[in-house]
Amino acid sequence: MKFNPVIEHLKTYEPGKPIELVVREFGIDPSDIVKLASNENPFGCSPKAIESVKDAAHLMYRYPDDTMMALKEGLCDRFGILGEQLIIGAGSDQVIEFACHAKLYGGAKILQNEITFAMYQIYAAQCGASVIKSPGMLHDLDSMYELYLEHEPEIIFICAPNNPTGDCLDAVDIENFIERIDNNTLVIVDGAYQEYAAYKESKKRIDPAALVEKFDNVLYLGTFSKAYGLGGMRVGYGISSKEIIRALYKLRSPFNVTTLSLVAARAALEDDAFVQMTLKECFEQMKRFEDFARGHGIGVIESYTNFITYLLKGITDSTVLSDALLRQGIIVRDLKGYGLNAIRITIGRAEENDRFFSAVDNLLENGAQ
Repeated sequence: MKFNPVIEHLKTYEPGKPIELVVREFGIDPSDIVKLASNENPFGCSPKAIESVKDAAHLMYRYPDDTMMALKEGLCDRFGILGEQLIIGAGSDQVIEFACHAKLYGGAKILQNEITFAMYQIYAAQCGASVIKSPGMLHDLDSMYELYLEHEPEIIFICAPNNPTGDCLDAVDIENFIERIDNNTLVIVDGAYQEYAAYKESKKRIDPAALVEKFDNVLYLGTFSKAYGLGGMRVGYGISSKEIIRALYKLRSPFNVTTLSLVAARAALEDDAFVQMTLKECFEQMKRFEDFARGHGIGVIESYTNFITYLLKGITDSTVLSDALLRQGIIVRDLKGYGLNAIRITIGRAEENDRFFSAVDNLLENGAQ
């Protein structure tokens, strides 16, 4: 069978190992597994979201409200935007997919950081576009600008905070960069972890409404998968100019977000107390990971997210360590696929983090090489 030739060299996105797979492979009781690989909220989701889904469960036989009016009204109130500036997707990565299909074609280019969210490159390749990468582990906007002038990409991706490294550019630096970009280049600012960054340091906070009002070539992305704890419901959104949102809507299939997902997201949006608890606990536990790294000579990147990246140069091999942890029922993300001898660890609950520290202590002491 012949397929579209652009898919021949496409890489498949590799998510963190699910608990179910670890149970099957290693015979570990599910209750003994600690999953610190996929940046899920270790505290679950808002009780209000759970109750709202229970109340709406009897509606699952009906198609969703395709206007998504209730969630749109909540997001418009939260950000001070108009409904025409908003699109909701099955995760923010679906909005990335819309944007790539709207702007890219065979021979087009995107510009991104060398180490960043893998789906940017995958969606671009699906459209026959090539990828220009700014070298280095962290965002270097000067380098990106030079590459922009050289290659004239159709899309520039800025992940703030960045996944999988956890670093975050200052909001003002992002704005200063965008000011130098031609209006026909779409700049996608991925704010999947913005709640964490804004909580930790005010100068990292991006105001989506102000950003898209100032620049009509910007698409801002947000999600309910991280701070709101709705990873399993798949709800994300894009905020942009009316022109861009109209273009993206032409690529959206009807009923792309389920009834229960919309209900859960609307309720989660109203539970600020849960989100604030999540953020507070995350950064309190983050200090423990930073202290542990210092005590073991492990390099870290200052993180503005709900995960931390451990740089293992000269200490051990990331794949060896990840596999050894996996056999003990502790799932972390090996970053060898990104060209890094590093692991990414979701900040878990205190007892989950205790398991991680104890296991890594023992493995390093016994020479995990």
